Amino acid sequence: MEALVNGSHGYDIISWFEDVTKNAASVQTQTLSQILKLNCGTEYLKKWLGDDYNIQDMDDCALESLFSRVVPLASHADFEPLIQRIADGDTAPLLTQQPITTLSLSSGTTDGRQKFVPFTRHSAQTTLQIFTLAAAYRSKVYPTREGGRILEFIYSSKQFKTKGGLTAGTATTHYYGSQEFKIKQEKTKSFTCSPDEVISGGDYKQVTYCHLLLGLFFSDQVEFITSAFIYSIVQAFCNFEELWREICLDIKNGTLSSRIKIPRMRNSVLEILYPNPSLASKLETKCQELEGVNWLGLIPKLWPNAKYVYSIMTGSMEPYLKKLRHYANGLALVSADYGSTESWIGVNVDPGLPPENVTFAVVPTFSYFEFIPLYKLQQHCTSVATDDFMEDKPIPLSQVQVGQKYEIVLTTFTGLYRYRLGDVVEVGGFHNKTPKLNFICRRKLILTVNIDKNTEKDLQLVVERGSQLLNAAELVDFTSCAEVAEEPGHYVIYWEIKGEVEEEVLEECCREMDEGFRDHGYVVSRRTNSIGPLELCLVQTGTFKKILDYFVANGAALSQFKTPRCTNNAVLLAILNASTLKRVRSSAYASQHLHPSLPP
Repeated sequence: MEALVNGSHGYDIISWFEDVTKNAASVQTQTLSQILKLNCGTEYLKKWLGDDYNIQDMDDCALESLFSRVVPLASHADFEPLIQRIADGDTAPLLTQQPITTLSLSSGTTDGRQKFVPFTRHSAQTTLQIFTLAAAYRSKVYPTREGGRILEFIYSSKQFKTKGGLTAGTATTHYYGSQEFKIKQEKTKSFTCSPDEVISGGDYKQVTYCHLLLGLFFSDQVEFITSAFIYSIVQAFCNFEELWREICLDIKNGTLSSRIKIPRMRNSVLEILYPNPSLASKLETKCQELEGVNWLGLIPKLWPNAKYVYSIMTGSMEPYLKKLRHYANGLALVSADYGSTESWIGVNVDPGLPPENVTFAVVPTFSYFEFIPLYKLQQHCTSVATDDFMEDKPIPLSQVQVGQKYEIVLTTFTGLYRYRLGDVVEVGGFHNKTPKLNFICRRKLILTVNIDKNTEKDLQLVVERGSQLLNAAELVDFTSCAEVAEEPGHYVIYWEIKGEVEEEVLEECCREMDEGFRDHGYVVSRRTNSIGPLELCLVQTGTFKKILDYFVANGAALSQFKTPRCTNNAVLLAILNASTLKRVRSSAYASQHLHPSLPP
């Protein structure tokens, strides 16, 4: 990988990817062999492989067979004690032969708890590699000028030292501070608008202001706009609607708002700025026009040379697409690549496709990938479950089939072995011999009262269905909870809306969502009133910003933040309930509650 990352011998990264994907099965076998021969002496692997096998001399295929036979599937809980020992300063080879000097924190917004994940030089190298590969595919569809700029809404969070002296922080923070981040800009000939002192500023509100200010200061040079998640982009432009006059004044005078209080950040921005009254005047005129059309087409209007917007737009980010499309008004939206804190997984080789249709081609050198086939439980099954899938034995990458759903299992260079990622994907096709994955949802059920089984995707679909009735009003964000403290238990969905909406419309939205859940257990339970009517709560403007502030104050990074789509967090529920302006209950199934014996 070193040669590829450093670009020696004029390596064409797309040619390299074509080669490894044409031989994906053998490349995967070799990748696993590399991982095991590097790390077979570690405490974790010795527990399963023992001393009975001479790993170093084993044939790659025999090693693959042995590995899947004797090493069990695992979750984060299986690695947590060893990772904690590493964090506390144990330097013995517990998970990898190479010392682990850095730990990444997962976002914590999926299950409410941040987890340590090993981060090594290999992690930064694969990040550089996938960014370079993705940029090469994008440039074929959307060529950009060399030496142009990128408006990047990127945010480092605070790093800290563990008890054993290791640096811990988010994976994005590690990457933005790495040599690889600088190499990426040189290799792709595109440079971020903001200096390091802004990216690492720490206070996301001050950082966002500076990103917007410098992005507009260099507006004619900006080739594309990006962030890790589109949530950050939408948040930034929502803030811009309030901040634009102040930003224009700074550009006019070459000054910096008093809201920027961090000295390093102030100094770095003031070194770049100079008075530009003509640019400020042009921007003011454009903003006044945009204000009159509710900011439709904000991005192409203010950044006329931008070719596209690039970010993760799948999964839990899909609900923000509507707002981003409003700001982009026809400018291309390109879905960024598929990865997790544990490993990068796939690259978007079809950047011209709309985000809803994107699949990700697995990069077979990054980790060893296995896939657990998943099958929907039969509709008549009414057992209490924490999942709505039955599963088969894991299979290697070479055996997956188009149209089948799987859970991804990772074996990484950073010390995770047969690690269940919890992501549900569907194989949408192949790029040469490597599968192209469509992300479906996290496997964990998020809404369940008794025999009902609904995932994040199910919730997302019903919210889309209900919010279509809002007419002129706009759904800003949403979350939910399963209220089981009262009998019968029921679902509560919280909406923040921009604009006015009548109570009759809210009631119709609520009924539409209640009827939208198609899970058999839910429908049966609603018909018999063992689950009560769905409750829709309208919360005041700014509620979801309070939730963001709560997560950031507790160590989450804006670059990794995802609004929890379901929560049982007492603090979040307190924020939501204190901010609730109106509650309506669904009238769906009302007549069937009187006649529970009615046929389906």
